[in-house]
Amino acid sequence: MGFGDLKSASGLKVLNGFLSDRSYIEGYVPSQADVAVFDAISAPPTADLSHALRWFNHIKSYQSQKSSLPGVKKPLGQYGPPGVADTTSGSAPAAKEDDDDDIDLFGSDEEEDADAARLKEERLAQYAAKKSKKPALIAKSSILLDVKPWDDETDMSKLEECVRSIQMDGLIWGQSKLVPVGYGIKKLQIGCVVEDDKVGTDILEEHISAFEDFVQSMDVAAFNKI
Repeated sequence: MGFGDLKSASGLKVLNGFLSDRSYIEGYVPSQADVAVFDAISAPPTADLSHALRWFNHIKSYQSQKSSLPGVKKPLGQYGPPGVADTTSGSAPAAKEDDDDDIDLFGSDEEEDADAARLKEERLAQYAAKKSKKPALIAKSSILLDVKPWDDETDMSKLEECVRSIQMDGLIWGQSKLVPVGYGIKKLQIGCVVEDDKVGTDILEEHISAFEDFVQSMDVAAFNKI
């Protein structure tokens, strides 16, 4: 498993394909898996890699709280599609064999300045390319939620009213129905369409669970890219 070299265009292309049908590296919420992959990337994906760029910007918004995201950070080789090895390197390329006797472990100021200038030029070129192109299509997902009440005496009409009262940019509620779960208890099954950059399942769960007088729990029954 892996993405190849995430510091190269080919590695970011693999990442883009991997994210074409999912919002996160693992699961349905941001986690340490996303942090591990995000930290390995040296520059934002270009605009033509819309899935990777959407994910990059979304995870970037969690930078102030990334240490508190769930999960345990693992080696990059444990993420990504099967059949692709991780070749991302966090260190500078090794010196040529002919120069082994003259290796400078700390490098020179001229080399550091040249690398910094090159990186700046690359990022400016990527930014210019992004601005010159039409805006990428908005990535959306269709989500089916199961909202469970406390018992058979819970007012399900009121529960649904509470759920639909949640309004935010990038969220559209769809059809719903009551599904029996046993002992006279029914759960609310409701669909919605979200813009991936604006609304995630973690935000929906936080808002829905806030109606604690009616809601026992919320689960994601289905999640599909549109």
